[in-house]
Amino acid sequence: MARFLLTIVLNAVAIWLTTLLVAGVNVTPYPPGDILAVVLTYLLIAFIFAIVNGVIGTLIRIVAFPLYILTFGLISFIVNGILLLLVEWIMSPFDFGLQTDGFWWAVLGALVISILNAILALLLRPQLKERRRRRR
Repeated sequence: MARFLLTIVLNAVAIWLTTLLVAGVNVTPYPPGDILAVVLTYLLIAFIFAIVNGVIGTLIRIVAFPLYILTFGLISFIVNGILLLLVEWIMSPFDFGLQTDGFWWAVLGALVISILNAILALLLRPQLKERRRRRR
């Protein structure tokens, strides 16, 4: 459970950094102006993204496995963009959340989120290993 919560926090930070780096990916907090609302909005988006990526993303990857082989894995960029658009669609009935300016912005945003998640995981890896060592 702690690992899942850490994943959500890392996703939230990666999504926040992505909104700063990619012009076509934006987040509208609810209500605007309140810092706690901004943090909770990013955490909610990260939670929905983790659920969508874990459930629907896994199903898409299993079904599209031949395409992964045929395109040497390049289809993963398109799949991740579709998953980001799905998160946007899930949040669309509300007046807050993730917005992208189109499909290719979603693909670029998903690529940046993936890169930032990998960097953040590398930065936290020594602390996580030390924590596991102390538990034993």
